[in-house]
Amino acid sequence: MAVIEIRIELKKGVADPEGSNTKKTLESLGFKGVGSVKCVKVFEVELDMGRSEAVKAGEEMCRVLLANPVIQSYSVTAR
Repeated sequence: MAVIEIRIELKKGVADPEGSNTKKTLESLGFKGVGSVKCVKVFEVELDMGRSEAVKAGEEMCRVLLANPVIQSYSVTAR
């Protein structure tokens, strides 16, 4: 049994309205020193296979369904 973590985020230069709005709201609530805020999606997937096979399967999941390669990048790690 392997557990993989899939992290999907927007590529540099792609607008992140959710991150921007969250930053503005944090500042309006009085939080000081807030730098940039990015919205990141994380999936934790349990797979009945070895770690290296699980990472390959996670990468395929991203290519087929989870990530839009035009605007998003992804990473897959076994835990």
